[in-house]
Amino acid sequence: MLESFFQPRSVAVIGASREAGKLGHDVLKNLVDYNYSGVLYPVNPKGEPILGLTCYKSVRDIPGEVDLAVIVIPAKFTLDAVKECAAKKVRALIIITAGFKEMGREGAELEKKVTDVARAGGMRIVGPNCLGLINTQFNLNASFAAGMPEKGDVAFMSQSGAFGTAVLDWAIGERLGLSKFVSVGNKADVDETSLLEAIGADPDTGVILGYVESVQDGPGFMRVARRVTRQKPVIIFKSGHSAAGAKAASSHTGALAGSDNAYNSAFKQCGILRAREVVDMFDWGLAFSCQKGIKGPNIALVTNAGGPGIIATDAVERSRLKMAQISKETVDALRGVLPPAANFYNPIDVLGDAKADRYDFAIRAALKDPNVDGVVVVLTPQTSTEPVPTAEAIVKAAREFGKPIVAAFMGGPRTQEGFRYLMDHRIPAYHFPERAVSAMDALYRQRMWVESPQGEVPVFNVDRKAVAARFKEARASGHLQLGEQEAREVIAAYGFRLPSSVLCPTADEAVAAAVKIGFPIVMKISSPDILHKSDVGGVKVGLQNEKEVREAFAAMMENVRRKMPKADIRGVLIQQMVKGGRETILGMTKDPQFGPMIMFGLGGIYVEVLKDVSFRIAPLTRADAETMVSEIRSIALLKGVRGQAPADLDAVVDGLLRLSQLASDFPEIVEIDLNPFLAFARGEGAMAVDARIVLKSNEPPAAH
Repeated sequence: MLESFFQPRSVAVIGASREAGKLGHDVLKNLVDYNYSGVLYPVNPKGEPILGLTCYKSVRDIPGEVDLAVIVIPAKFTLDAVKECAAKKVRALIIITAGFKEMGREGAELEKKVTDVARAGGMRIVGPNCLGLINTQFNLNASFAAGMPEKGDVAFMSQSGAFGTAVLDWAIGERLGLSKFVSVGNKADVDETSLLEAIGADPDTGVILGYVESVQDGPGFMRVARRVTRQKPVIIFKSGHSAAGAKAASSHTGALAGSDNAYNSAFKQCGILRAREVVDMFDWGLAFSCQKGIKGPNIALVTNAGGPGIIATDAVERSRLKMAQISKETVDALRGVLPPAANFYNPIDVLGDAKADRYDFAIRAALKDPNVDGVVVVLTPQTSTEPVPTAEAIVKAAREFGKPIVAAFMGGPRTQEGFRYLMDHRIPAYHFPERAVSAMDALYRQRMWVESPQGEVPVFNVDRKAVAARFKEARASGHLQLGEQEAREVIAAYGFRLPSSVLCPTADEAVAAAVKIGFPIVMKISSPDILHKSDVGGVKVGLQNEKEVREAFAAMMENVRRKMPKADIRGVLIQQMVKGGRETILGMTKDPQFGPMIMFGLGGIYVEVLKDVSFRIAPLTRADAETMVSEIRSIALLKGVRGQAPADLDAVVDGLLRLSQLASDFPEIVEIDLNPFLAFARGEGAMAVDARIVLKSNEPPAAH
């Protein structure tokens, strides 16, 4: 798909320079020094030979075909160069030059012109404002990076050129082999989705790492990632964890959402391992590059120090891994060889005076145990410690048993040689136990994802036409925030169960409705302009008779009109007073990158105080909805505590799926809150007691 970038038969460097230190010189020199086997064409108006190569004054003067052109000239000349490349029928461009949309409006306009010309000429673009591209398997270094990584199976893509240089330097220093390296820069054309798809199909790549600041096409990115992550692990460090990117929102869902929650949700749903720290990305990438994977979560720890063993155990308990239950046969074997003061269970403590032979026996005993899926070896430098022979024993055992081993060789100079031996023999080695456990956890999480069923998005029989008509009417009247009565009609059309309710413009109608529904009842102000009814005295609960209804109606109208004189008041809703059930909240907010984002959590006042919520990107599979419900911290309250019956979580899952379908069917919806969404006892269903919906102003209703 992007062969002209990764396997070009010929490369032109537009802006090649004879002067060392200039980017045009450095790019050309990298291509020469690292033995690119294709044809090189330096391009410079002076036309003088550069690095022993014939130089051309224009790309149009080149006698042969050009697959890839690397542009390293000032931004103001780039458009003309791209036009010349189009005339030459160049297939792909790497625009290293800066000075485009990162510089403001004029730069953005120039970037668009460049992109338009390239597209019209059938050329793909990496950049502008980027470091370049490397394919080690093809001896191609079309970048101005200092150095060339070894060949390997790890690919890395980066939105930041500077971060990319650091990764390359780290890979060279750690001797971690890379297959591909791409700096995408401004992403005028080729973006993270294009690269993920191309590298995902690359037979030379086993694991993909990425640094991402933003995703341009969220849904497209997720579609590609779901396919790729089933074949190979994808680890991404996404910068920007704050909620600064979230828009100001009036709903609970909108207020609690944010760009980081959207990325978290999207990555979970498409199997991407999100690295929260840069070191995690490196650590996990190393583990995947060196290990084939892990079959289960059960880990044995082998250590020569109690404290680090406890640290490692704590790290296992915080992860998805489990401390393996060591079999009686293994315990007996350990007891027969290790000193009496050793610990024969898990963690296996071989004591501080352990030499390599004692480590070797304990590691092999753990690997033989059928209850053990992987081993973490912790070594600290004590007087008897033998780092290199211990590392040799680890490598031999790993090859013999085929189960994953990761090591934490703590310390500095005394353990460094052993540490390096492990790395040279493809055993992931780390300086601290938490990092070793985290790497093993990443292996297991990838296993869980690959083995999980993909699931299908359920489709309910709903009344789309009724909802489209309601939205058309709301937009025509200028009310983009639907009042409760209108919102009730919408969610009822999507199969939500609702309490009995009647809109009553007058006190007499309110009394009649209350009598028909049956006391006690709830009275709520009905106005599309009033979002939080309680704040203006717009809710009365537990009205017991006709007199209370009349008094409440008069008081409510007076209070609301005094506090919000310009509000469009349509009367009151007389509503069935629902008893029992646990309050949850179902919501949706529109994320600018990924689209509708569904929220679940405890409802009522709890959502404001606890903020214990989960998010996923619509459309949801049943597994997505079930995971949303189970991952809130307060799930025990819904499952039943102290003799309380469990809530009907199946009905909650059903509600989330219906909300997901509504949000997906109507992209003009900006926000939805169903709060509270009452979950009754198991088997008794759930009910949306209150609802509100906000529409986008400049988007027509969905066509059906």
